[in-house]
Amino acid sequence: MTATASVPVQNEKPVAPTPKASTATGAIRVLGANPATAPIMLHPGDAIPNRRRVLYIVLLGALTALGPFTIDLYLPAFPVLERDFQTTAGAIQLTLTGTMIGFALGQLIVGPLSDKVGRRVPLLAATALHVAASVAAALAPTLDLLMAARVGMGMGAAAGGVVAMAIVRDLFGGRRLVVMLSRLALVTGVAPVAAPLIGSALLTVMPWRGIFVVLSIYGAVMLVCALIFVPETLPKARRQERGSTTVLQRYKSVLSDRVFLGVLIVGSMTFSGLFSYLSASSFLFQETYGFDPQQYGLLFAVNSLGVVLGVQSASRLAARFGPQWVLAYSTSVLVLSSTVLIVADQLGLGLWGAIIPLFFFMTACGFTFPCVQVLALDRHGKAAGTAASILGAVNFGVAGLVSPLVGLIAHDAGITATTMASVMAGSAVIGALGLWLVVRPRTVAMLRP
Repeated sequence: MTATASVPVQNEKPVAPTPKASTATGAIRVLGANPATAPIMLHPGDAIPNRRRVLYIVLLGALTALGPFTIDLYLPAFPVLERDFQTTAGAIQLTLTGTMIGFALGQLIVGPLSDKVGRRVPLLAATALHVAASVAAALAPTLDLLMAARVGMGMGAAAGGVVAMAIVRDLFGGRRLVVMLSRLALVTGVAPVAAPLIGSALLTVMPWRGIFVVLSIYGAVMLVCALIFVPETLPKARRQERGSTTVLQRYKSVLSDRVFLGVLIVGSMTFSGLFSYLSASSFLFQETYGFDPQQYGLLFAVNSLGVVLGVQSASRLAARFGPQWVLAYSTSVLVLSSTVLIVADQLGLGLWGAIIPLFFFMTACGFTFPCVQVLALDRHGKAAGTAASILGAVNFGVAGLVSPLVGLIAHDAGITATTMASVMAGSAVIGALGLWLVVRPRTVAMLRP
């Protein structure tokens, strides 16, 4: 946005400054009646007080976490579901596939819709769908109805992450965008790791249907909080700007961007490596290395700390050196650590030969997530919802297809560190190639202040 100098006119009365409004939308109100054309701030979020900024981080982070918790919270209940419905493990795993399909489709619908009609309406409608579908899942008498409910839950949960990223992009830009998105990336990285642990704890005090009741309550709380605290950050004037009026125009704008396409490859491959670890590690550490559930939970906690360390460090490094160069190092660590894991297993280095490379892999995931989001959204402020929806749908959709390869490679021989790390290494190599051949870091401009 370019500032224009105002020319004083004789006898013209000075215009009183617009007072700040102490409302939930104060960050928007401070810019006047038409925030789309107000020249006061480069980004509306610059006017948000620190206290309200913290509120937005917490609330938007909780909305983002709804998706990973919806996908992963019931994973520990798979054996119980198999017995209750008297079916096969493969049939139960299809409910997870249905959830991820619903999640991907929901993002592709909600993202462009939020660019067209604003952020609040799609967020509230989709979250309400999640609550209703969660209740249906808790009451489902057959596996087919549970499958249908899980698809609905995935579609409803999709809005949280997409709209949260779009709202952050509406309010912030440049280096401050890095910091805000890093907070959401922290949730995106930690929630899939923490959800199975919380699900295991819930199963000790309630049947598997209780997990879906908990998810319905979670969704209802998010619905109320969004209704009260989340402002409309995309005013009508900005929805009608040239080049952003139709879904096809927004998709064309985003998908014709070479950097965005490269970032899609990096992000989806990083998620694929992460989900390969999530889907295989319980078999690896409990069956191969003899961990009990408590020891396995401790391992999850340690790796979660690696993700946290990576995300928080990435926000500072990306603001200083550029997210593209942080990705250059983090993708290299992904390739190196997964390769070391294979070599260590082949050399018979045992438990520590698996744990140490895994920690570095998870830490590198933490460095990667926020940088992927920044590069994807910073270039598409007018189509932030569309860009966020494509990013999320591709990340989860590709990860859902790639992660089962670990079991296919293992066949009946059992999952080993080598079989798990082979998929992780393959994903990391493709992600690194996407960065250097498609994104091409040297061609990406540095972030604005």
